[in-house]
Amino acid sequence: MSIIHLRQLSKQFAGKIALDGISLEVAEGEVLGLLGHNGAGKTTTIKLILGLLRPDGGEVRVMGQDPARPAFRGQRRHIGFLQENVSFYDQLTGAEVIGYLARLKGMPPLQGMTLLEQLGLKEAAGRRVKTYSKGMRQRLGLAQALLGEPRVLLLDEPTVGLDPLATQHFYQQIEELRQRGCAVILCSHVLAGVEPYLDRVAVMGQGRVLAAGDLATLRAQSQLPVTLTLHGSNLQAALPEQYRCLVQQAGAGHIRLQARPEQQRVLAELICCLPGVEHFHWQQPNLPELYQHICYGAADGHTTDYCS
Repeated sequence: MSIIHLRQLSKQFAGKIALDGISLEVAEGEVLGLLGHNGAGKTTTIKLILGLLRPDGGEVRVMGQDPARPAFRGQRRHIGFLQENVSFYDQLTGAEVIGYLARLKGMPPLQGMTLLEQLGLKEAAGRRVKTYSKGMRQRLGLAQALLGEPRVLLLDEPTVGLDPLATQHFYQQIEELRQRGCAVILCSHVLAGVEPYLDRVAVMGQGRVLAAGDLATLRAQSQLPVTLTLHGSNLQAALPEQYRCLVQQAGAGHIRLQARPEQQRVLAELICCLPGVEHFHWQQPNLPELYQHICYGAADGHTTDYCS
């Protein structure tokens, strides 16, 4: 069931097109990666979902309602939002900030303190925010976004400034929310870092959705090559003639081959028939490669012919 529904949204600012007929849906318990370069339209889309802007055309529905209407006010407590550059009242302590924001959201301040503890800010809760590092401010921002166990969570570069352990803990919390049905939209430029946590991806450019789907769908659409790396002894000498056009790299103890997706069976046959193979590794196109292809196409303007 879709909890966020965007249909044919358009938006202009001073005659400049920010969104040009985008349509997206996000289901309960789904994590959508909303990706795109600066100026692609991601922030405008987020503001429309939050009800901070009204579209010039199209329809926005969040939890079945228009978020820009006064009647939606009672639903706002179920939305969590973390912007990229988070800021708070520097003279307040972390405990005061989270307590104040909890009360604004109709939640007990104790929940805010629990979140601070979960995010490693328990010892700093009594310190003024002006003494916090960038990572600590980011964790305070995450705590306020998670107040009230939101049904919709909008995150813009949420792990900036977090150390690896804090980042891992953050994604564990996101998984717990997802399991409870929370819909998450995550914007990030750290594509390799977010790839394992996304159910689907929507790539935006010039105010339009350029591509959307899970990674398997995007790989099938892109037709980018798959890579097989074989490790063993005397592989290059033993390689049959019909496979040599697939070789991209060869060295001592390994060879690397690339082929079109539909040629994976050919590579699988090679594993079976080539003597000396000790182990092998398949590599599908990753999210950064798919993003590059969707936004810019082949870098050299043509595709490689893999033994066609």
